[in-house]
Amino acid sequence: MKHQDGNNVQCCPKFDPAKWNEKNSFWKDKLFIKDTIPQIFHIPFPPLLGKKMARMWASAQAAGAAPALEDFLFLATDPSPWKSELYMAVTKEVPNEKTVKFTGEFLSKVFDGPYNAVPKWIEEMEPFIVSQGKIVKKYYVYFTTCPKCAKLYGHNYAVVFAEV
Repeated sequence: MKHQDGNNVQCCPKFDPAKWNEKNSFWKDKLFIKDTIPQIFHIPFPPLLGKKMARMWASAQAAGAAPALEDFLFLATDPSPWKSELYMAVTKEVPNEKTVKFTGEFLSKVFDGPYNAVPKWIEEMEPFIVSQGKIVKKYYVYFTTCPKCAKLYGHNYAVVFAEV
């Protein structure tokens, strides 16, 4: 299958919102490799983000630590307006990469829309978090497809994860 522009093949698997919408996940030592990118007022430079993601994926594949595509998970969080932290799930430790482990409870909800809607989505997630009797420690966002695949599929899904 090709992108609508005819130049690039489909690169992102089709996303099933049911997997993450209004779910409660408990992770124990879930492995991720971590990197960072600079940004301006929470806006990353798209070419740099794509390069980091490709580099992290290649590193995970070379180490035999890349998950199956249906288990792919790439989280981002912004500790400041100037820096984004990126986390890619892996199946084992990856040489020459910073490996971190996530342990805890995570509530997730799926949204569909433009990337700049993240603050609105976090606000819309509040009733779900309150209904579970939880308090948020930190938010992460998983953009499920690249912009070209989002256009191809007709949806720009994102999953907001709240560590509670």
